[in-house]
Amino acid sequence: MSGHASSALRPARSLDAGPLGAMISAARAERVWKPRLHSAAEDIAHAGAMISRGWVTVAEAPSGGTVTGFLAREGSYVHALFIAPEWQRRGIGNALVARAKAESTALDLWTFAANTAARRFYEGAGFAEIERGDGSDNDEGLPDIHFRWTAPASAAAKEPGA
Repeated sequence: MSGHASSALRPARSLDAGPLGAMISAARAERVWKPRLHSAAEDIAHAGAMISRGWVTVAEAPSGGTVTGFLAREGSYVHALFIAPEWQRRGIGNALVARAKAESTALDLWTFAANTAARRFYEGAGFAEIERGDGSDNDEGLPDIHFRWTAPASAAAKEPGA
């Protein structure tokens, strides 16, 4: 078992779109309850669009530079968090979320109600359920849950040089 210290985090580059798109496609394939709305090529294009907006931080394996996971964040909103199947449960998601928390005083995201593993992960990372949706506001038409993490008051009050 390796912790997140073994993963290097860096801003995504345009050439990362292929591996990131493959992670999105692999996650969808593992979730039989989730409809397939996009092709593998569209998943790569979506990853490329998030990268070009500067939203994406990737985790890399310490040897060889293999991209093992990514988090896409626009301000306080987390658009995506994916870890390659063979790299899951090694602390990579925790490392990516910790980086996002260090850069924001609050984080918001939605996950599908049926995604019990993601729900457990976010709850374990200190996120709280804020509201539930019936699926009418997402492309998949599936019930979803809005989670929020807020920095503790003592951390939020710390200003550089204070």
